[in-house]
Amino acid sequence: MKKTLLVNALVASALFLAASANATILTVFDGIPAGSASFDNTVTTAGGTVVTDVWTGLVSGASLVRTGYTVTRNDGATISPTTYGTMSGEVISIDPDGSFGGQNGTIASGIKFTFNNPVNSFGFEAGDWATCCYNPSTDLFISFDGGAPILVASATTSSQGMFPNASGNSVFEIFVAAFDDSSNFSTVQFWGNGSGEVLVAGGQVKYALLGQGSLPPTNGVPEPTTLALLGVGLAGLGAMRRRKTAA
Repeated sequence: MKKTLLVNALVASALFLAASANATILTVFDGIPAGSASFDNTVTTAGGTVVTDVWTGLVSGASLVRTGYTVTRNDGATISPTTYGTMSGEVISIDPDGSFGGQNGTIASGIKFTFNNPVNSFGFEAGDWATCCYNPSTDLFISFDGGAPILVASATTSSQGMFPNASGNSVFEIFVAAFDDSSNFSTVQFWGNGSGEVLVAGGQVKYALLGQGSLPPTNGVPEPTTLALLGVGLAGLGAMRRRKTAA
């Protein structure tokens, strides 16, 4: 019986450690040079390898087929590549549409990246954002495998959407990213809720697959499930101590 209690306690403790290290979500919102560097540093520090795809030679159509992924519009519209400012490569317009939910979230007028191999880290360039349409803010979201939206950028004034480019000039060009090391994912969606904005995305796309639990935790407070597992472990250890004392 003592051996069984010890095994239960050790298993619960192991599950506690795994769960506490396996639920980190991080984001990046910065100018393109700084944001891109931040993405690279986060991935390499966690032991991953960054894949970078600069968008060139895009052709209009129902989808963009790249080496590691395919891009489609959620509303089924044709994708028409263009260029914007000093962004690293070609881009596509998102055009958040009020008929798909207005300021509360326009995922239907967003875009979807379907990957050939799993990812859990994803970033790219965006431009012509935060130039208008605050109600009360204009926000950008990323979602892995259709899960809960991750807020990657928010602005209530145009100045909050301007960052230095590689030449040091302030421009409406940013780099946004999201990381979720709780699992591996095959799709990523991106959208904005600023109905009336142009909002372009692309330039350079970066992605990676990190080991689960490889990112540093964002806080030291265990989640409810984690606390329950810890309780089981402590209960098992307590029972062992009581039996030993009674003997």
